Amino acid sequence: MKTRQFWYPLPERLIAQHPAETRGTEKMMVLHRRTGVLEHRHIADIVEYIGPDDLLVVNDTKVFPARLLGEWPDTHGAVEMLMVNPAPDAGGQPSVSAAKNSLRWNVIVGSGRKCREGQVASFGPDGELKARLLKPLRGIGMWQVEFACERALMELLDEFGHTPVPPYVKREGTAAEEQADRERYQTIYAREVGSVAAPTAGLHFTPEIFAALEAKGVRRVAVTLHVGPGTFRPVKADNIEDHQMDYEAFAVPPETAAAINECKARGGRVFCVGSTTVRTLETVASRERGDGEPLVVPGAGASNIFIYPPYRFKVCDAMLTNFHLPQSTLLMMVSALAGRERMLCAYAMAVKANYRFFSYGDCMLIV
Repeated sequence: MKTRQFWYPLPERLIAQHPAETRGTEKMMVLHRRTGVLEHRHIADIVEYIGPDDLLVVNDTKVFPARLLGEWPDTHGAVEMLMVNPAPDAGGQPSVSAAKNSLRWNVIVGSGRKCREGQVASFGPDGELKARLLKPLRGIGMWQVEFACERALMELLDEFGHTPVPPYVKREGTAAEEQADRERYQTIYAREVGSVAAPTAGLHFTPEIFAALEAKGVRRVAVTLHVGPGTFRPVKADNIEDHQMDYEAFAVPPETAAAINECKARGGRVFCVGSTTVRTLETVASRERGDGEPLVVPGAGASNIFIYPPYRFKVCDAMLTNFHLPQSTLLMMVSALAGRERMLCAYAMAVKANYRFFSYGDCMLIV
């Protein structure tokens, strides 16, 4: 299948630069997979589509201020680093807990000078945080660095790091913008620190929506997948099969796996909040039970699963998701769930109806 088959025209004015004024008021397009029927609703209406036999699964990862602006002390030239993920130990895999304590990270370096091993950059008002370049990695500007600081790294990032909003969200760098992004580029249930991009479908939920779902008897469980910048990486290959996804650390707790298996056994539906939740569950659903139903097993690791048509979903029955970039891996995933032509028709309708697109935009429920 060709990458160009997932292109669609999008006016720049529809790319949301800021979240809705009030969380939980965003528009929600509902796409019915069997009939192709579209409905125009709002996110609070999601309660009408989920029943007590169903299960809601979210990604509880937490975005941290992963963007650093500093200088090279020897030249006073500007340098920027985007922390991507903790560097695994030799022969090891990334883990969801490593972000809290690791001082060795894989980062993307932006600088006007040529970078060399051993160079040191400093960050913070007093240069309290240092980063030494250890070795270059695959990818433009990718380096492994080692941070040095007297206080906890995450404490320093909270003080002078910047929220890593996507590149299509334009910012002037003001304190007011940073404060707003710290609050709104984060789900209300974020718990596990480690993402440099928000699981954006979850940004729409409020305590009131969760309370309404709970009143209906809908249970909610969580997985963790730390989202990296690869979620925005364009597909440059002509054939989508040639694209390689980045590895991202995930964890599926035993209680989540058990709840999903119980839901499937009683004939309920698994509602996945966001593409990261879908990728996590489809990664661990690799075995089959005797009755043909998929078995979700608890565990942790790193996944680079790439979901595109004609992928057959093992766990996900319904999905809440935002509107995605043309020719992106995310658009390919939702096309696998609902059909490419049907999805592109829905996107055309969303453009016509002035839905807001991408991370801070409106959402779509695929049922």
